[in-house]
Amino acid sequence: MTRIAVVADIHGNLPGLQAVVADIARRGINAVVNLGDTVSGPLWPSETAAFVMGQPWCHIAGNCDRQVARDAPERQGPSDRFAFDRLTADQRAWLASLPATAVPHDEVLAFHGTPSSDTRALLETVEHGAVRLALPAEIADRLGGASATVMLCGHTHVPRIVRLGNALIVNPGSVGLPAYQDDSPEPHAMETGAPDARYAILEQLGDGWRAMLVAVPYDHREAAAQALRNGRRDWERGLSTGYMTT
Repeated sequence: MTRIAVVADIHGNLPGLQAVVADIARRGINAVVNLGDTVSGPLWPSETAAFVMGQPWCHIAGNCDRQVARDAPERQGPSDRFAFDRLTADQRAWLASLPATAVPHDEVLAFHGTPSSDTRALLETVEHGAVRLALPAEIADRLGGASATVMLCGHTHVPRIVRLGNALIVNPGSVGLPAYQDDSPEPHAMETGAPDARYAILEQLGDGWRAMLVAVPYDHREAAAQALRNGRRDWERGLSTGYMTT
């Protein structure tokens, strides 16, 4: 039986990542896929990069990884710039070397947003300031002809398991940031409603693949306090509660 742990959107949250890695080890899973956005944010970017670079995982780049590694510092948003200023040259070079997609198993395709864009959501649609599950036709359009038995995506931080035809699509949720606000494509909030660190488990059985979403409690107060120390009350709110709205 093949078992794969899937992590995404760590965003420099080392305590959350350590809790997830411990849970993965407790379950005896050795293969891990990291869907990117590993360091961006006002937490522990360099420490997280050092930890992740030492893991024998399958890694791909998220949009924030690409921006931190390749964009001029003056063009970066505050979360990316915080990470850029604290990463070593070797850590930025490692981010720049990551591919946009990967095939960690011959039936599995991994990407951050969609197969062709690291900034576009696959399973969520934002309209009128609200977030909803994307319709099957929307998902199929965003896949752009890409296909695999299992497809892994991140980016939105919302854990979901969707079946589209014969394909199993999994977003494991975010290890490091359970809620955030964004202005693209219009102002909205992504919220999970709990401060837990999230990841997913894939299993290949005799009758096909199945997935399980996992929420791991950890000392989220430590992460929230770190965000506040670094001047990000918005991150402090999301890390404390899993909500952005009140």
